[in-house]
Amino acid sequence: MIGRKRFGIRGKIFTGYLVIILCLVVSIIAVNNQISSMQTERNYIINHDIEVHGLTNEIEKQVLDMENGQRGFIITGDESYLEPYSLAASDWKDNYNKLYDLISDNPSQQKRLQDIRDDINQWIQYTAEPSIQMKRDGQDGNVLSLFKKDTARSKGVEDIRTQFDTFRTTEKGLTKERADKLDNQNAVLKTSLYVLLFFVVLISAAIAVFVSGSIVKTVKAVVRSISAMSSNGDVTQRIHVKSRDEIRDLAEATNNLLSVVESREWLQSSTNEVVERYQGTSTIKVLGEKFITGIAQFANASTGAIYIREGEGGKASFIKKGAYAAPMNSAGRESFKLGEGLIGQCAAEKRLMVIDHLPDDYQLIGTGLGEVRPRSLLIAPVMFENEVIAVLELASLEAFTQEHIDLVENTTKTFGLTIDSVIRRMEVVRLLKESQAMTEELQAQSEEMQTQSEELQMQSEELRMINEQLEQRSIEAEGKSAELQQAKVELEEKAKQLTLSSRYKSEFLANMSHELRTPLNSILILSEMLAENSANGLSSEDEEFARVIHSSGQDLLNLINDILDLSKVEAGKLEMHFSEVNMSEFPSQIERNFGHMADKKGLTFEVKKDADVPDIFYTDEKRFQQIIKNLLSNAFKFTEEGSVSLHIAKDKAFHPQVGADHWLKVSVKDTGIGIPKDKHDLIFEAFQQGDGATVRKYGGTGLGLSICLEFVKLLGGQLELESEEGEGSTFTLYIPSLPNGLTQHAPMLVMEESESEVAAAISDDAALAEELKEIDEHTSHQQEGTPVKEEDSSFKGKKVLIVDDDHRNIFALKTALENEKMNVITAENGTQCLEMLENENDVDLILMDIMMPVMDGFETMRRIRANERVAGVPIIALTAKAMKSDREKCLEAGASDYISKPLKIEQLFSVMRVWILNK
Repeated sequence: MIGRKRFGIRGKIFTGYLVIILCLVVSIIAVNNQISSMQTERNYIINHDIEVHGLTNEIEKQVLDMENGQRGFIITGDESYLEPYSLAASDWKDNYNKLYDLISDNPSQQKRLQDIRDDINQWIQYTAEPSIQMKRDGQDGNVLSLFKKDTARSKGVEDIRTQFDTFRTTEKGLTKERADKLDNQNAVLKTSLYVLLFFVVLISAAIAVFVSGSIVKTVKAVVRSISAMSSNGDVTQRIHVKSRDEIRDLAEATNNLLSVVESREWLQSSTNEVVERYQGTSTIKVLGEKFITGIAQFANASTGAIYIREGEGGKASFIKKGAYAAPMNSAGRESFKLGEGLIGQCAAEKRLMVIDHLPDDYQLIGTGLGEVRPRSLLIAPVMFENEVIAVLELASLEAFTQEHIDLVENTTKTFGLTIDSVIRRMEVVRLLKESQAMTEELQAQSEEMQTQSEELQMQSEELRMINEQLEQRSIEAEGKSAELQQAKVELEEKAKQLTLSSRYKSEFLANMSHELRTPLNSILILSEMLAENSANGLSSEDEEFARVIHSSGQDLLNLINDILDLSKVEAGKLEMHFSEVNMSEFPSQIERNFGHMADKKGLTFEVKKDADVPDIFYTDEKRFQQIIKNLLSNAFKFTEEGSVSLHIAKDKAFHPQVGADHWLKVSVKDTGIGIPKDKHDLIFEAFQQGDGATVRKYGGTGLGLSICLEFVKLLGGQLELESEEGEGSTFTLYIPSLPNGLTQHAPMLVMEESESEVAAAISDDAALAEELKEIDEHTSHQQEGTPVKEEDSSFKGKKVLIVDDDHRNIFALKTALENEKMNVITAENGTQCLEMLENENDVDLILMDIMMPVMDGFETMRRIRANERVAGVPIIALTAKAMKSDREKCLEAGASDYISKPLKIEQLFSVMRVWILNK
């Protein structure tokens, strides 16, 4: 039965050679004695000679150990160095005695060994032991003298080593003599074997002719099968051999080779197909879904997920971007960080993990697949520039084969580059679309606000005309009491409507200011960050786009502020705060603010203050400086060459009814383009400017001079202008010194017909706002002597909670703060903020928006201050409403500080730095 199952070539040849073996038995018995003799001699050489050499080397090593231990102790004084010395000193004699017995058949070698023993004892007695004892007694100088005088010490050790070399050389010669004797015996044996071989060859030839016939026939059949498969390139065919011998093994080996080739072709084609599936994908979500679907199908996985990294450094986390054979909310965890669970450890170690034969009740703790119970688990990192950019996790009900593992490794090599390319492309597209959307939104809201403002002005004009008509009718119908009474009722009703309209207008402007400032905040922050290009990821053209967006947003902010100021004046809600103004420092302040502007345009700038001007002047300092800055900015703006001057003088009681003991006369003179006589009245009206050519060249909104005129009236002063086209302008401000403020019955001074605007009558426009911004920055830099932006380590590692319902603001603030190495967490309303504070114990600062759904900022701050655990956390209130009472309301509710939107990053950082350092 066994022969029928397998009768291989080996068996066939063995049968033939059995006869030969029987023939050799007799010969083997004949030479057995000779072989036994040779074996005995060989064993003697192996055992005796090797042991002699080993003991010789061991004794020499022990001598060297004693020498090294003695030297180490003498140099360091550490007793631990004497341990090998003491051990070698006690053991070398035992080895010597063994070696002496082994060479008992060679007296000359025994004599050499005795000489070596005497030299070792002499070195120990006269060199090693005395030097060690001197070192122990602290006689370091004597030790040094011993080394200098006793040169026999070092020569003795070298002599010992030389004697050992001579001893070993002699032993090697004896070993060679014994080997030569064995060679002679071997030659005799070889001759005998050659004779036997001749007879065996004759017998083998006869047997080979018989056996080879059956072998060659089967081999030819295998060759024919291989040729047939190679001719058409089909590696799926296999060789079938019926014989059960080595030829069958050859066929199976060939079949295995074909399987390897087929496996490689499958690996390459599968890799190409997976890559082709996600080629051209433009979003991470779609990319993740296509990749996990393809790789899971080809790897025979039952389920899987792909996690892509978001964030950098210690803040990096891996977010699930695709899943296979399960919905997103149930295919494992949504995210993880480095080192969390097996999948996090795989990312940390940057290596592929395969876990097979998991038990049925095994729970996947800390992996990305949650409660799935697979039989085999595969976790692979996706690398890009030697960093883990994503992690792939697959699970299967069967064990993953090596082909599946190779497929995963092949596909992940290129997938990292694809992920990075898609992320960068998405970021550029997102920023571009967001900027475009914000710009369009702001334009639409600005146009809508301007339209509504014009409608309100038209309604106000209509009400004014109606009022005039009623007054005329009242005069004409003096004798008709019934008609007069009716007209009076109508007049009162219209007055109420006018008051109500004014209130609606103020509320409308306040609300529109909030709606405009909220998206404007994100535009200014993001465009400023893009313009800085700290990551060097933008081209110079992209940086210019960002700067244009930021400049346009700043212009819109200035326009909003002008409209609000004008609205407050018209509504009578702009309060004036009269206080002391230090006039002695005022000229130097003006020179600092506008000196660089004059240098930039190549103009002569002169500030003059008469000696009789008092050092203390009583007025509203903020509005007074705003008027002067507007007038000077207009003068510089519309003067291309020549000079600009500011003259401050004391004037007589210009208008006695005001109740001021003296007045201040401030004249701003320039050599600019001037203004025609017929335009003097026009330029002081809101949204009115000079002619079209001037507007096109210099731009502007036409609000600045309107606001200045209203401020002058509220200060009890008067504004005059002398100007001719092409001859420059002189703009004179008369303002009273009012220690007690403006009395209720003081007259409001109006402009005379000759009053007009400096230069071209287009004031406080976008270019002016930009120039004023440059002035403030230039002045602050001169006074403080500090750079615009410094590397500040006070923010690094601090945790900030942003509470805002606008995702654009959250994104902008989070990006800016994370650039400062801060840890940022966010909440969308007050309720979420309170919940997060219950779980977060190390929040260093809170940025709180005011207008939010569910729970607004005021209520949230009150509840935080009522909680003793977090009551001490600084809170900076952020609001886009920008009304006067907002600051007081925020501070009353518990805010530590207050900033209005849109935010300036450096202003925000300055306030944050104060509260973080003072915490």
